[in-house]
This record gives sequence, C-alpha cells and structure tokens, in this order.
Amino acid sequence: MSRVLVIGAGGVGSVAVHKMAMNAEIFSHITLASRTKSKCDAIAESVKQRTGVAIDTAALDADDVAATTAMIQAVKPALVVNLALPYQDLNLMDACLAAGVNYMDTANYGPRDEAKFEYKWQWAYQDRFKDAGLMALLGSGFDPGVTSVFTTYTKKHLLDRIDTLDILDCNGGDTGLPFATNFNPEINLREVTAPSRHWENGQWIEGPALTHKQVFDFDQVGEKNMYLMYHEELESLAKFYPEISRIRFWMTFGDSYLKHLDVLQNIGMTSIEPMMFQGREIIPIEFLKALLPEPSSLGPLTKGKTNIGTIATGLKDGVAKTVYVNNICDHEEAYAETGNQAVSYTTGVPAMIGAALMLTGQWKGAGVFNMEQLDPDPFMDMLNTQGLPWKVQDLDAPLAF
Repeated sequence: MSRVLVIGAGGVGSVAVHKMAMNAEIFSHITLASRTKSKCDAIAESVKQRTGVAIDTAALDADDVAATTAMIQAVKPALVVNLALPYQDLNLMDACLAAGVNYMDTANYGPRDEAKFEYKWQWAYQDRFKDAGLMALLGSGFDPGVTSVFTTYTKKHLLDRIDTLDILDCNGGDTGLPFATNFNPEINLREVTAPSRHWENGQWIEGPALTHKQVFDFDQVGEKNMYLMYHEELESLAKFYPEISRIRFWMTFGDSYLKHLDVLQNIGMTSIEPMMFQGREIIPIEFLKALLPEPSSLGPLTKGKTNIGTIATGLKDGVAKTVYVNNICDHEEAYAETGNQAVSYTTGVPAMIGAALMLTGQWKGAGVFNMEQLDPDPFMDMLNTQGLPWKVQDLDAPLAF
C-alpha cells in the first residue's frame, strides 16, 4: 500500500483518482492537487460518494518548482502522478528530483510558445533520474500509453517481426453541441492543426494538416473519416522499434468539427502568437479555450463509443499476418462509473494502471522510461479488469495508405 500525489483536476485526473480509490489495496492514501482547489474538492466529494474513500485535496501552482517540492515533501508520496498540462512536465520532474520521488505522466512536454510535442526534453533527464535511483514513466495514457503497450504485446506474443504499424483513434461520441473538444481545448487544437507527420523507411514524412484521409468501419461505431496526423507516440515507437518500416497515426473527425476548426483557423483564433487586445497581451488559442465547453462538463452529454487500437503487419512463424488489437469504451458507461466521458476515462484508467504497476514494483527501474520499454503483460491484464477490455483479431489485409 502506498501514498500517491496526483496533480491535475481535469477529467483525466478525476477518472484516475476515482479508479485509484477503487483499488485501495494499492493506493493507501491519495492527495489531489490543482491550481483551483474547488475542482479538487468536487472530485473528492464524488470519490467519497461513489467509493466511500476519502482523499485529501490541496491548491498548487505546478509551475512553481519550490512550492511543488515542498508539497511533495509534506505529503510524502511514493509517486507523483502528473495529470496537469504538458507545459508543466519539466517543472514537475525537477520537483520530483528535488524531493527524491518517482514521477509519472500521460503526455510529453510541449513548450507554451511552440506547437511542438517531443520527448527530447524529457529524455534529457535520463542520467539525473538514473543517478538519483528514481523512475520517471512517460506517457501512461491511452495514446500515448495503451497503444504503445498494444504494440509491445503484439511483438511479444502475436508477431515475430512488425513491418508496419497503424494507430487508429476513433471517438464516435456525440455531445449534441456545435463544437467542443474532448480534452484540453488548447492541447487538442494544437495537435489537430499541426502538420501531419509519419515515420517511413527511417525518416519523417511531413504533409499539410488534415489532408490525407480514408474511411474505416469501426466496430460498434460505424464508418468514419479518419485523418493522418502526427502524435507523440510515433517518436518513441520509432526509437524503440527501428525494424518497423512505417508507423502512422489516424484520428477521426466529423465534418462539423472540421468546418468549425477551419473557420477558427481562418480568423486566427487557433494562433499561439501573442497579440495586444485592449491594452493587454493575450494568446488567441487561450482565449478560445475560455469560450469552449470545459471537457470535464461533457460527461452527461456524450453518447456513443470510442474505438482505439493498433493494426500491425508482419511475420509469425514465417507467415505474413495482419493483427488488430483494440479497445471499445462506452461514454455513458464511463460516466456512470466515474462521472466522466470516455475520452477522459480511456486516459485516466491507464494512468491509474501505470501508477499501480510502479507502486507494486511490477514496473521498476532507475531512469526515464517509455511504455515500450516495459513488460506489457501486467498492464494488459489490468486493462481487462479495470474497465478497458481489449480484443485481438486477424485481418485479411493491411490498412491501405
């Protein structure tokens, strides 16, 4: 049994602490901290009502390394789970090093002033964590996270060699709203509007955002347009699986979402460049975030399912095979269990699982680790028992380009 400090009180943080409370034999004490303590208190009340477990809450500016270090020293957790904004990853890693505590997150670092998400900043912490005898686990969400574990599981059990890999992320949910993002709007819009990029034959192939699409028939969702785009796990997968000749990421978007996004881009509302407005400096995308629905408020509105998985081609016992591993998650079932919709659920549950495996010692080591470097089996087992069951099927043909 271990103490844990969770930082971040959005939808993912809410799901993670609900699920931690449901696994009290692992998580003996939970503290939830955020810049806005009232958000933590509301989550704590829900956790208490649903599970009977009381958690502590606190106000914390995660940009303040000294304050974060002091809180870690006061709480004395075995692990800090970072579910705050990706901009804050490095500050929280610094605080963990200062306090001598293990670290975990769900999304890699991205600078505030540049629409770029790369692992290089966090990989640079390897020696510092290793020398301190501490473990930092990166990207224990769904994508990145579960999709990386699906790949590792595929290589360990299903294919002797992976030749190509496609990650398919489909959210078939409907909120009934004209335009809303299912997680932090600022992060979501930065990802979607960035140039597409995929790994092929040892190099990155770039193209304009949202220009290459194909239709895929997703089980329990139906046919959806999915678009080629860059996503952070491509970088770690290319690093740890150099034998894979092509790695791509696809995400589904509805026509209404893309229409609104196109207009917002055309009028400059998705820009991250500062501008002056009525005598003060603002960043348009941050102002837009304030106008859009809070993702954690979408739970009671969202109907439908998500379907996320990996399609890998390769060889098994000398025979060519195509293997599809995926999970389907129901928005309404996720809301009934935790008060959050499935996009938060599919990230918050893997965050809890990664934390659980670190706390129980099933995943351990000194240094900075990506999900691909660790044994997939205990993680895959917990997915099945913690609300994200997966299935494997053989496909007749690989995904076309």
